[in-house]
Amino acid sequence: MTERICSKVSCSREAVATLTFDYDGRMVALGPLGAGDDPHAHDLCAMHADRLSVPAGWTVLRHASFRTDPAA
Repeated sequence: MTERICSKVSCSREAVATLTFDYDGRMVALGPLGAGDDPHAHDLCAMHADRLSVPAGWTVLRHASFRTDPAA
């Protein structure tokens, strides 16, 4: 399997998470690397996954392995 790289412009770090959007539901999901064949999914490195921000009013669903707040 080839190494997957972060989708952010100018980032060459290894991807550790996959980001998907539900525009109608104003929701973002961040989880473990997906299968890699979804053109609407974006791979992120650990730094960009941690820094993820979304528009006001949107909900972020983070897989338990990507929670930075132990109480979340």
